[in-house]
Amino acid sequence: MGEFSITIKGLSVLRSELSASDLQLLENAEQVSKNAYAPYSQFFVGAALRLDNGTIVLGTNQENVAYPSGLCAERVALFSASTNYPNMPVSAMAITVNTAKSFITVPLSPCGNCRQVIMEYQHKQKQPIRLILGGQGDIVWIFEDASALLPFGFEADYLKNS
Repeated sequence: MGEFSITIKGLSVLRSELSASDLQLLENAEQVSKNAYAPYSQFFVGAALRLDNGTIVLGTNQENVAYPSGLCAERVALFSASTNYPNMPVSAMAITVNTAKSFITVPLSPCGNCRQVIMEYQHKQKQPIRLILGGQGDIVWIFEDASALLPFGFEADYLKNS
């Protein structure tokens, strides 16, 4: 049996160190998170995408009493962008969370389903999606390529060989 290791490359920065465009995108995500429908978890997530043409597309999590029926903010934003701006690549995505239950000091990563969907869109558009992750504190994580969050993602090529 052999061991292997994986290195995840990203940046941990303070909000004050963000470029103006990254800060704007993160602030859009923070603002829209207030529109999330999260009556059960009180976990309000906002996502803001910047398309290659400069358009910003927003999304929030949408819960349902039957939990599997809800949808995450990341997928709401991506699906909306794909519907309204077909074939327009996503250059960056900011994701943030807030809750009244506790203070989220560090950024939180998208769930596994959202990571897989982000990777699907990244593969489809043949260019990386830059991720900017925030919480309620001053720390922000930046990943230049979404694959950093899903190093063993399921890819369409696997289906060709089955």
